[in-house]
Amino acid sequence: MPERIFIGVAWPYANGPLHLGHIAGCYLPADIFARYHRLKGSEVLMVSGSDQHGTPITIRAEQDGVSPQEVVDKYHASFLDSWERLGISWDLYTSTGTENHREVVHRIFTKLLRQGDIYKRSGAMPYCTKDRRFLSDRYILGTCPFCGSEKARGDQCEKCGRTLNPQDLMDWKCRLCGNAPELRESEQFTLRLGAYQAKLEEWIGARSEHWRPNVRNFTRQWLADGLRDRDITRNISWGVPIPLRGYDDRRIYVWFEAVSGYLSAAVEWAERRGEPDKWRDFWQNPACRAYYFIGKDNIPFHTIIWPAMLMAYGDYDSGHSRYNLPYDVPANEFLSLEGRKLSTSENWAVWVPDFLDRYDPDALRYLLAAGMPETSDADFTWKEFVRRNNDELVATYGNLVHRVLSFTHRNFDGRVPAPGPLDADDSELLRRAQERTLAEVGAGLEACSFRAALGAAMGLAQAANRYLDLKAPWKTLKEDRQRTATTLWIAISVLSALKTALAPFLPFSSQKLHTLLGFSGPMQQHGWKVLPVPAGQPFPPPAPLFVKLEDKVAGEEMALLEAGRVKV
Repeated sequence: MPERIFIGVAWPYANGPLHLGHIAGCYLPADIFARYHRLKGSEVLMVSGSDQHGTPITIRAEQDGVSPQEVVDKYHASFLDSWERLGISWDLYTSTGTENHREVVHRIFTKLLRQGDIYKRSGAMPYCTKDRRFLSDRYILGTCPFCGSEKARGDQCEKCGRTLNPQDLMDWKCRLCGNAPELRESEQFTLRLGAYQAKLEEWIGARSEHWRPNVRNFTRQWLADGLRDRDITRNISWGVPIPLRGYDDRRIYVWFEAVSGYLSAAVEWAERRGEPDKWRDFWQNPACRAYYFIGKDNIPFHTIIWPAMLMAYGDYDSGHSRYNLPYDVPANEFLSLEGRKLSTSENWAVWVPDFLDRYDPDALRYLLAAGMPETSDADFTWKEFVRRNNDELVATYGNLVHRVLSFTHRNFDGRVPAPGPLDADDSELLRRAQERTLAEVGAGLEACSFRAALGAAMGLAQAANRYLDLKAPWKTLKEDRQRTATTLWIAISVLSALKTALAPFLPFSSQKLHTLLGFSGPMQQHGWKVLPVPAGQPFPPPAPLFVKLEDKVAGEEMALLEAGRVKV
């Protein structure tokens, strides 16, 4: 029975180009996971979209002297281009600017308001007397009370990753004019989050054992500290309006609105398919498992706040809800760059469009997957990128492919040779290729252990290289042609296994290898299995899978980085 898998991926703010931290944090792992499950035969729905609202957009618009919509249009188009070139295989990538999204957000808001899970309250909000406006979180800068960073924002400290409220900051000031704001009363709509403390504790206690330790511990700490009700509207003019009269100067706040996009995107996807109720298969069928791929700074929004909203909207009672709650939230830790925290404001980043203009997407996918920050922060360095590309992709895997296919094409008339009797070495490697490797890679991917899964696949490539060194077909060719044919047939069978095992990680080179082995059409149609390569099958003259990089690339890229590469 095929599985049904819903994959929700964090919605990036459309206020600048994507950088490598975004990709390592959630988009690459989500794509690897989705590609594996599609190959396996699961019914998959992977959605996300550009977050068009919130203060990051308006701040960028004010900096650039353009309208928020112009900012959104520019970077949404940039995202779409990056996804295509990097091979991120969305079922739907949309935005929070659609009428469909607004309607879904309004339905959730209205139901929660009607049943008392949203209420109005007045509270002290930061107000800038010089600019004559209430200040939303990112319009306030100050000193973090936890780590002492003087560059903390009103919603989060980038240095220590703590989620903040503006009033938490010390020495706060208005981002626009630098003056210290004052507190003034403002009426806002508020989510009664505290009322869901017991239900969340019950749900998380019963269902979170398979979560990553960092996600589980972070979530339990939030619960241990006690949940507080949270305002879900702000005095801003850019965003989804409140569906009530008299609140034209306020909007539904982005953290409430954006997470609702997981549901609205599924509804939009179903409408586009011409099956308007199809979204229910992923949201109201308890057999569907919902995974949310995010960075660690978004953990509470996906393990506490969004589940509470779904509980309220789905009439949760005794473990049952009309809307599926998250099954897993495999949040990654952060990616740093050359030992320093990635910073868009300081232009200390490697921008995805810039990277893809010069290097192959699979080289980036491999590096980020091999060092994915699953349980601790990871660091991207240009030296390590060059090393992994040359020593692992080119020398271990790419060279294996090229020398096997080149030698075979040259000595067996461009056709797969027929094997003779297999000895113990042949049988052992063939079993590893056809049985164990896919099982090991699959087990790792099922558990969202991407580094381990990739390691299992590359382990097969290493074993095949050792096998070739042992059998030395270049020596046996003149003495025992049948022995040579058997060796090469075994090696080609390994290549067929590798193209499948590595397909979720390296989709472009896996498809290329599929063609080099003499197959036609998309390799995905053959599923998660080793496709036999029949004896006598013709295959084209081989070509390298990967490009070797010169050592000087690392130094050149570091010079550009330190000089402040211009954003795309």
